[in-house]
Amino acid sequence: MSIDRTRLQELLARETAEATSGNPRSKAAYEAAEHLFGRVPMTWMNKNAGAFPRYLAGAGGARVTDIDGHEYIDFCLGDTGAMAGHSPAPVADAVERRFREQGGATAMLPTEDAAWVGAELTRRFGLSRWSFSLTATDANRWAIRLARAVTGRQKILFNSYCYHGSVDESLIVTGPDGRGGTSRPGNVGAPCDVTLTSRVAEFNDLDALERELAHGDVAAVLMEPALTNIGIVLPEPGYLDGVRELTRRHGVLLINDETHTFSAGPGGATAAWALEPDVLTIGKAIAGGVPAGAYGLSADLADRLLRRGDLDLVDMGGVGGTLAGNALSVAAMRATLEHVLTESAFAAMSALSARFERGVLDGIGKHGLPWSVSRLGARTEYRFASPAPRTGTESAAVSDPELEDFLHLWMANRGVLMTPFHNMALMCPATTEADVDTHTTLFADALTELAG
Repeated sequence: MSIDRTRLQELLARETAEATSGNPRSKAAYEAAEHLFGRVPMTWMNKNAGAFPRYLAGAGGARVTDIDGHEYIDFCLGDTGAMAGHSPAPVADAVERRFREQGGATAMLPTEDAAWVGAELTRRFGLSRWSFSLTATDANRWAIRLARAVTGRQKILFNSYCYHGSVDESLIVTGPDGRGGTSRPGNVGAPCDVTLTSRVAEFNDLDALERELAHGDVAAVLMEPALTNIGIVLPEPGYLDGVRELTRRHGVLLINDETHTFSAGPGGATAAWALEPDVLTIGKAIAGGVPAGAYGLSADLADRLLRRGDLDLVDMGGVGGTLAGNALSVAAMRATLEHVLTESAFAAMSALSARFERGVLDGIGKHGLPWSVSRLGARTEYRFASPAPRTGTESAAVSDPELEDFLHLWMANRGVLMTPFHNMALMCPATTEADVDTHTTLFADALTELAG
């Protein structure tokens, strides 16, 4: 089946009108928010399909309710931030105990919870020394500073169309000829030409990586073990081993950003695929939705840094923040890791993700669509291309905003939320088989509607 664009546009207009008429309170709240930049707390909230975003009233487990009284099965889960589910009881209890009973969200003093979390992260990911942040973006920024300090090199290498939050250095993509780098389209207020700070290579392209590392000015490769925010792009056999071999050969540190790939299992892709990074960064889901991030260092790297008398790691090192490692977020991290995102929870979430994948594949196959599905543990995404893209640039090239908006609105108007940036569904411990089957049915219905 090929997509009739006129038919698609008619359906998109119909679903947009239905979303507008069915959500009058959200519409009114959006129109009244004139003192917010872009009328939303963060401008990316305007990415939601439709004329305005739906406003949150409450959430619990795998369910979200908006201020117009609609309940949704939530497969977005805060784009991974709520992978533990919304307000899981152990985390809510830990936060209340820390804030209300013990008292004190932040006091610039360590807590015993922090040592427990560090030991648990070591058990899961293998890195021996840990420090905390409030976001994965900050964890990445501080990892970059440490890499530059210990290597004496200035440039960081990224994959084209990677995602590491708002790290300035990461907003680089390959040039038109597939070589060199250029600023990612839409980059806002870049402090300098990104090629001064960064190098770039396509994901799954070891030749390009070796060519860029041969310049001898790269301090670290900062990468996701699988691309996620441009659509899931999985590593080809041997690619990640090749990255590790090349970085070691060229004296370059390897930083794994597991913020999204944590969905691969309790120790992320690093444990699932036996990876050996020098640094690991993570955020979002690690504290059950409470702002928190962390970065882990190998024992050797940590010792090399601590032996450097010329580095002020206490005050001027760029590796901290007043609220980083605060008692409240650390308590939430401990509760999430100890009681919610456990080995058994990941096993169940991965099984549900596989069920979701089968349902989507059935729908695609029935209509003969040239689409594909990629899965990363508890995370599944369908793509408007077959075979699935193997690089970030290929993935960006097959985006279809109209089709994506139609599918998102179709789902939302019928009680299912998908991640607004792409066609990703994430499972949490509260997700059920019935939730997955609801999506399967609605997805099949949407394809039938497109077929006319």
